[in-house]
Amino acid sequence: MSSAPNPNSNPSASAEKAAATSTQENEQQQQEQQNKTPLPLPEPDHAGDATQLPVGGEGVKLDHLGPLVVNEDGTMSRIANWAEMAEIERENTLRILGKRNKMRLDALRAKGKPSEGQSGNGS
Repeated sequence: MSSAPNPNSNPSASAEKAAATSTQENEQQQQEQQNKTPLPLPEPDHAGDATQLPVGGEGVKLDHLGPLVVNEDGTMSRIANWAEMAEIERENTLRILGKRNKMRLDALRAKGKPSEGQSGNGS
C-alpha cells in the first residue's frame, strides 16, 4: 500500500477546477451573446390613423385631446378621459379649469416662476 496522497482526492483542487470551468463557460456564453446581431424592428404599420405633418405646414388642432391643465408646479397635462365625457361634463370642466388655471398661472407669475409655454408677453 502506498502512502502517497491521491491528487484527484483533494477537495479544494476539485472545487477550483469546477470554478474555472464555470468561469470559462460563462465567458463563452457572454461572447456568443455579444457576437449575435440583433434582429431589426418590424416595419411600422402605415394603415393607422396617424396624422401626417408637413414641415413648415399648417398647425394641427388637438381639441380632441381636451384642454390643458396647469399643475401647481407649472407643468401642464391633459384630462385622460376627455373623450369619454358627456357634453355637460366637458362644459363644467372647461368652466372650472379656466378659473383654476388662471389662479395657478397668477400664483406662478407672482413667485417669478413662469409656466411652460408662456412667453411672458401676457398673451
